[in-house]
Amino acid sequence: MSSDLPPKLRRGWTTGACATAAVKAALEGVWGAGVPSQVTITLPKGETPTFQIEEAARDDGWAEAAIIKDAGDDPDVTHGALIRAHVASRQPGQGIRFLAGDGVGIVTKPGLPIPPGEPAINPVPRQMMKGVIHEAADAFGKSADLDVTISVRNGAELAEKTWNPRLGIKGGLSILGTTGIVRPFSCAAWIASIHRGIDVARAEGLAHVAGCTGATSERAVQALYGLPDGAMLDMGDFVGGLLKYLARHPIQRATIGGGIGKLTKLAQGARDLHSGRSQVNFETLAIWLDDAEVKHMNTALEAYEKHGKKMSDLIVEKARREAAKMLRDADVALDVVMIDRKGAVIARAS
Repeated sequence: MSSDLPPKLRRGWTTGACATAAVKAALEGVWGAGVPSQVTITLPKGETPTFQIEEAARDDGWAEAAIIKDAGDDPDVTHGALIRAHVASRQPGQGIRFLAGDGVGIVTKPGLPIPPGEPAINPVPRQMMKGVIHEAADAFGKSADLDVTISVRNGAELAEKTWNPRLGIKGGLSILGTTGIVRPFSCAAWIASIHRGIDVARAEGLAHVAGCTGATSERAVQALYGLPDGAMLDMGDFVGGLLKYLARHPIQRATIGGGIGKLTKLAQGARDLHSGRSQVNFETLAIWLDDAEVKHMNTALEAYEKHGKKMSDLIVEKARREAAKMLRDADVALDVVMIDRKGAVIARAS
């Protein structure tokens, strides 16, 4: 019997998990008989994946190992990236020091989990790497005093496709992950990036931020208010994720920008504006516009083409009211800007 169910999506491993496995393999090279061909690590929730070592080298006092990141079926820009760990002995008592190799960024702005001046290696990956270092040090009877340099092949180029430039992470990618696992098409990573963008904006003292549904609306809103790149939060469809976080971590002013269809869904109470997770209710829209024909239309744009300013003004005001509900009386001045497909501002509500 055939099934119409979609195939189960394959999970992958975070950059933090790959870096940890590379460190563990390199430790075998610097303290043991040599870098192994594969290595198994334990993730924070107890899973034990095995990684193949793609490249290895060693000499007196140092060794390195590299792993190709497998992000599973997630559309991750770092899928297939070569993540390398170089470990080198330090003097006893100097401890563990993390360094950024080629393709790993340096934090330059406050508000992130890692302070400015440090390699963009997040806290959980650092803990995981320290764990395998101390475990190996005990096994080999060595002191856990090492320089750990993480690098990512072509990481600087890959970082241009991420939020890192806006977050003030210069020169490359971040080494990320809290569980070690990449879950395919998860919304959590995107929403977490929105949250970090708000954290950085607050730390920099920005008084006005904006979240937009796409590149066209973002360009229009940024130009309208003259906002710096750091104020532009890559909201996408996750208006709820942005506004709920702003409710707990307020900024003086926030703008929501988007096109006719997305803002109509927000006006009707949607928190996630993705086409697969929310739809325009045309019966409701017909009532709002006092036009029974709207019930039979296929897109919000079709309704706008008939009703023009009447519809755009109505939608931005209702969208602003729905967005304000998500802010839960937080001290945030909120406005909504509607953009057409050519990037022109066609309605505003504040």
